[in-house]
Amino acid sequence: MTNNVVPASSAGAVGIAVAAIQLTDPSTWWHDIDQSPTWQNRIFYTLAVLYGVVSAIALIQLVRIQLRVPEYGWTTQKVFHFLNFLVNAVRCLVFVFFRSVQRLKPEIVQHILLDVPSLAFFTTYALLVLFWAEIYYQARAVSTDGLKPSFCTINIVVYVVQIEFCMSSNMLGGLHAAIEFADLWLEDQVQVAELA
Repeated sequence: MTNNVVPASSAGAVGIAVAAIQLTDPSTWWHDIDQSPTWQNRIFYTLAVLYGVVSAIALIQLVRIQLRVPEYGWTTQKVFHFLNFLVNAVRCLVFVFFRSVQRLKPEIVQHILLDVPSLAFFTTYALLVLFWAEIYYQARAVSTDGLKPSFCTINIVVYVVQIEFCMSSNMLGGLHAAIEFADLWLEDQVQVAELA
């Protein structure tokens, strides 16, 4: 007589092994989170709170510096804190209203809301580099005349490259969107001319 019954200890071990594989399968947990609105809400609202805190700290620093030394106007340090506040406040709002942002039409508005803060972030930290370069040059008694034009040139190049990249990768809808916009604008101008 053969015994086809699996001992209880073996069945329990198999069950544990199956559960362990399911827990360690990298695609399972990621798909669960990716498809879960609850998890998405938690993650996006947590990011919104963190960006909001950084934004508030930057604004407090800006106000504190302005109250301490108002006679200097807009210094590099004040502009840095203002840009930091602006970038993080926009990102905070994007994460708070992420469902609404995902439904915005035309799609270019979504891209603008998501990409412009990144460009402003680049400018913010390029400004930080400028700030430290000015301090270094002043400590060495070297002229700082070429630093701000270099900063502006680098930023202009980065922004132009980003715009060109967007246009070439069809993020803006390419030439079709530009032609459609031009047609609408021309129709509007004709209607205005007819009314006049």
